[in-house]
Amino acid sequence: MKRLFFYLAYGCGMILAVILVINAGIYFKTRSYIYNSVDDAPEAEAVLIPGAAIFPDGTLSSIFIDRVDMAIRVYEAGKVSKILVSGDNSTVSHNEVNPVRTYLLKKGVPDKDIFLDHAGFDTYSSMYRARDIFGVTSVLVSTQSFHLPRSVFIARTLGINAYGVNADEGHIFFRNYVREVLANEKAMLDLTFHRQPKYLGDKIPIMGDGRNYP
Repeated sequence: MKRLFFYLAYGCGMILAVILVINAGIYFKTRSYIYNSVDDAPEAEAVLIPGAAIFPDGTLSSIFIDRVDMAIRVYEAGKVSKILVSGDNSTVSHNEVNPVRTYLLKKGVPDKDIFLDHAGFDTYSSMYRARDIFGVTSVLVSTQSFHLPRSVFIARTLGINAYGVNADEGHIFFRNYVREVLANEKAMLDLTFHRQPKYLGDKIPIMGDGRNYP
C-alpha cells in the first residue's frame, strides 16, 4: 500500500508539474503581445471577437458585450479595417455570431467590414479558420485577460501575427480562470497533433467585402 501510495503521489505530482509548466510557458510567451490600452496596440488586418455565451433570446452575455465593445473601440481607433466574429453556430437554435453582427450594425459599424465565422466552435478552431478560411495574417484578439494568453499563443503558433487587447470590464468570475488551466493543456495537444477544425470550407478573404458572405 505504501508503494502504491508513493506511485500515485508521484504520478499526481508529475501531472501537476506539467500543467504548471504549460500554463506558465503560455503566459510568459504571450505577455509582451497583450495590451491593456487600445492606443498602445499595433495595427492589424482585423480584430477577432471569440464567441461567448448568449441568452436564449439572442442577447449577448456581459462578457460577450465587453469583447464586442472593445473590438468596436479598436476598429474606431483605426487599428484594424475589419471585424471577424467567430463563434458557435452548430445548430439553428444556437447562433453566437449573428446577434453580434446585429449589435455591431446598431453601433454604426459598416456591414462591409463585418465578417462572420459560424464554425468557431473553440478558440483553436477560431484561429485556425481565421488563417485558412479568412486568410488573416495579422490580428488583434479582443477578449478578457483570462482568455488572452491562450488565444494569442494558439494564433501565433499557427503563424498569425497576433496580439491581444484586454476587454476586462469587471464581468469575470474565478471559475473563468480555473477553466483556462485545463483549456491550456487542450490547446497544447491540439497544436502538437495539428488537429483540423470540424469544418473548413471555401475561402472568404478578410480584406474583401463582408456583404458578399452570409
